[in-house]
Amino acid sequence: MHSDDEDLATLSAATIAVAAGRPPREPDAPLNFPLTPASVFVAGGDREYGRYSNPSWEPFEEVLGRLEGGRALAFSSGLAVVAAIIDLVSPGEVVVAPRHAYLGTLQQLATKEQRGQLKVRMVDVSDTAAVLDACEDAALVWLESPTNPALEVADIPAVVDGAHEAGARVVVDNTFATPLLQRPLTLGADIVMHSATKYLAGHSDAVLGAAVTTDDATFAALDGQRRLLGSIPGTLETWLAVRGMRTLHLRVERAQQNARTLLPRLESHRAVDQVRYPGFGGIIAIEVRGGAPAADLLTRSTRLWVHATSLGGVESTFERRRRWQSEQATIPENLVRMSVGVEDVEDLWADLSRALDGLAHA
Repeated sequence: MHSDDEDLATLSAATIAVAAGRPPREPDAPLNFPLTPASVFVAGGDREYGRYSNPSWEPFEEVLGRLEGGRALAFSSGLAVVAAIIDLVSPGEVVVAPRHAYLGTLQQLATKEQRGQLKVRMVDVSDTAAVLDACEDAALVWLESPTNPALEVADIPAVVDGAHEAGARVVVDNTFATPLLQRPLTLGADIVMHSATKYLAGHSDAVLGAAVTTDDATFAALDGQRRLLGSIPGTLETWLAVRGMRTLHLRVERAQQNARTLLPRLESHRAVDQVRYPGFGGIIAIEVRGGAPAADLLTRSTRLWVHATSLGGVESTFERRRRWQSEQATIPENLVRMSVGVEDVEDLWADLSRALDGLAHA
């Protein structure tokens, strides 16, 4: 594979996103790997069966692995990655987890705890001392930074040092930051995971997950879990994700630029009580004056902003998170999570400010 050349390691993340995961440069070779819809392979090689491997997964895994600085495994979804990682925890062991995180992650942990399979300690990841206190006799520390949807930020190096001293491994869900803004493996984390459905694929057309690690034993264990759980990705999904990642640097840069432009305007608008922004990325959370009814009205009053769950696509989306009954009760009823897209920022603001002005005059 041409992109296995060692000189890729010296290139920028933007160039790696474009150049990695390409076929060998030969006369008449395609620039992109084709889809390989196959459930079985001729015996004698490493693949054998479609639940073990597929050539269509590998370009995605190579690009992400190089961006994060480890070896990547593609999964059918982000939650499939969560399940595979949690299953590495032995029965009765302790997992330290964020009080605010992706709902599916919290629900999986809660279900395991209710069944007596593990113990969960919930913490505010922005309170480093509290996280370190919770690490005592823990097997795994699960971080989101920034958290979903509260946008709390963890001191990853400090938590890693304390967790490792206590004998715990550290997982970082890097979905919000992407490897362009944060590389947890270089900060000492043991595993990085992504809901690749979001920023990595980036076009709201593929459900996909990924895990990345530098440890060979952990990689083998996660690969084994992927096989046993059957949580393999589709070939079309990984192909779409690779295509999306070719422009990851452009999309993340534009979304972040747009978010930073919108930030002071939101902070000064009389219909907004509070604005949360971690200082980087394309996700903003606002608390709308007037409570849940006003927040719901906002999400119904725009033309460009799309009322939809999920995030990280080229289009701007938003939703009131507490519309989901399973959302954490500590998330304010009026909190609206905003995924800022790559549209013209003045068009986005004109649409949003019109809706906010309507709330202020309601």
